[in-house]
Amino acid sequence: MNAPLPSHRPIQQLPDQLISQIAAGEVVERPSAVVKELLENALDAGATQVTIRLEEGGVKRIAITDNGKGIPPEELPLALARHATSKIASLSELENVNTLGFRGEALASIASVAAVSITSRTADAAHAWEIVGSHQGTVSPSSGAFGTTIDVQDLYFNTPARRKFLKSEQTEYGHCAEVVRRIALARPDVSFSLTHNGRTIDHWNVGEAAKRSAQILGNDFAEARLSVDEAAGPLRLQGYVGLPTASKVRADGQFFYVNGRFVRDKLLVHAVKAAYADVLHGDRFPTYVLALELDPAMVDVNVHPSKIEVRFRDSRAVHQFVFHAVQRTLAQTSATAHGNAPAPVSAAEIAPSRTSLDSILGRSAGGNFGLGGGAGNGGNSGGGGGASPAWRRPHEQTGFGSQLSPTFSPSPFPAGSRWDAPAASGGVAQRTDHYGALFKSDDASGAQTLEVREAALPQAPQPAADDDFPLGFALAQLHGIYILAQNRGGLVLVDMHAAHERILYEQIKNALDAQAGGEQMQVQQLLIPVTFFADAIEVGTVQENQDTLKALGFDIAALSPTTLAVRAVPTLLKNADAQTLARDVLRDVREYGGSRVLIERRNELLGTLACHTAVRANRILAVPEMNALLRQMEATERADQCNHGRPTWVQLDISALDKLFLRGQ
Repeated sequence: MNAPLPSHRPIQQLPDQLISQIAAGEVVERPSAVVKELLENALDAGATQVTIRLEEGGVKRIAITDNGKGIPPEELPLALARHATSKIASLSELENVNTLGFRGEALASIASVAAVSITSRTADAAHAWEIVGSHQGTVSPSSGAFGTTIDVQDLYFNTPARRKFLKSEQTEYGHCAEVVRRIALARPDVSFSLTHNGRTIDHWNVGEAAKRSAQILGNDFAEARLSVDEAAGPLRLQGYVGLPTASKVRADGQFFYVNGRFVRDKLLVHAVKAAYADVLHGDRFPTYVLALELDPAMVDVNVHPSKIEVRFRDSRAVHQFVFHAVQRTLAQTSATAHGNAPAPVSAAEIAPSRTSLDSILGRSAGGNFGLGGGAGNGGNSGGGGGASPAWRRPHEQTGFGSQLSPTFSPSPFPAGSRWDAPAASGGVAQRTDHYGALFKSDDASGAQTLEVREAALPQAPQPAADDDFPLGFALAQLHGIYILAQNRGGLVLVDMHAAHERILYEQIKNALDAQAGGEQMQVQQLLIPVTFFADAIEVGTVQENQDTLKALGFDIAALSPTTLAVRAVPTLLKNADAQTLARDVLRDVREYGGSRVLIERRNELLGTLACHTAVRANRILAVPEMNALLRQMEATERADQCNHGRPTWVQLDISALDKLFLRGQ
């Protein structure tokens, strides 16, 4: 056991060396921390070429050379002094930091636990200058190119207890390489070269962000990503988000940067995760490389010694901006992401089940949220005349009932439409002009109905000639589960239930949002308020965020310093457990400045409705019905996955099929 401290030890000033070693415990936890600090200094110096040389995982040696502006010889001692920096000079500059490093203790801390030498040459110097050891060392002439080389050797040589906590050489090298990858991802305008034990491991030339991310994250990510470039006021988000199919079982493919600085921020991670909420399967994690730019005054980067955490002045605005930017990007489908997608169906054309929606909303059929008939449902209303809702009307020869319209609209069939089984001799894989020939105008308004005529179908399959239909045209149905379609690329396989589930899910969401547009949140007053014990933080959250809670549809009041009462909840969630719901909302409001609990719970209910309403397996569909489903998939956001995250379709290109049959080999 440690010996007890003297009972009357006087207060005394600690030696500078000990102070630096204490600081090193925070800043220099392992070799990778040294690599990070030195790379940030190089980039702050304006370097466009950086070379990183490591030996024995960085424990024996870390040498980083850059072509930046260099350090004048008279400033070299200050570079190794504690709290000496050229990056800030006042409190106002500290509150508007626009450099990666600024604290001024990194080099001093490193020099206190390792043998350090700095060789630097400015553009106007005749030769380089060198300092060895600490700020008390002598500056002497040296040789070297323009820029700076910092050589760190024998890390923790004078603190062997710290060295015992290091892992194996390969593990420490892996951490160093990861730091280099993170920084290289953010700076494609800088070339990086990484060597380990004399062998070059990685080299990245100056290039575009797309190329750099492909080099570092691999071709799998490059082939399954969507570009993000959104701006709103002082905020801008750029980068790439991976398609849901590129998700991983671990969160090791997530890179987020704030003003060029790699960060791990729970608010930003939550915003991206929420955007992927209904397109990821199970517990998988999305992959992305995103860079957020904003006014430095809006973010505090001085909250952690390693500067890997940040704090936003308006966390709710940042969260919502990132969430909506990523969500809009993911609204594309991979079938249409690289071309012009068909225009989405308007909410006016959507006529989902009034009964189902009203049961969720807790409203009568005549309530404000009732989705009455119009042009989209053939003029039939779920209300008057005793007519049954159009979506429930049976139709002849239809595998989808009336869930799928031949006019590519998710509305029920117009009155008078008819589906006839295609002639046995009829072909499939219609060209666009043949497919259009299936429709004729039968009234003065020009409304189209479907009348299948044998003459309208080609006698032999022909490839689709129009890129406006990237999912191609149906060939057949397999085991009543999958649709086989042909497009320009080859064969498309569609899970008809998963695809129809996504279509209905998006339709119901859009209809609900359209009907609620411009209205305040509908709330349900509780006859008997639900009271529960709350801690001081929860009570404080209620008192500080009354406006936010009311906007979310909650009336929560503090009855005492330890008791909260829920008096009203959103009508949509009136049957949920009020206490659990309130706690979840308060946690989100406290951590993220708002809450998505309401949206998430709503989407769970709507997803269940869509799943139960979608066409089931073993339903035999006519070719026109299958084609109508493909057209709706092309016009539906996030159609690549159902709302449970399962894929709805896959592509087998011609080259893959050729390999299966050894063609050309």
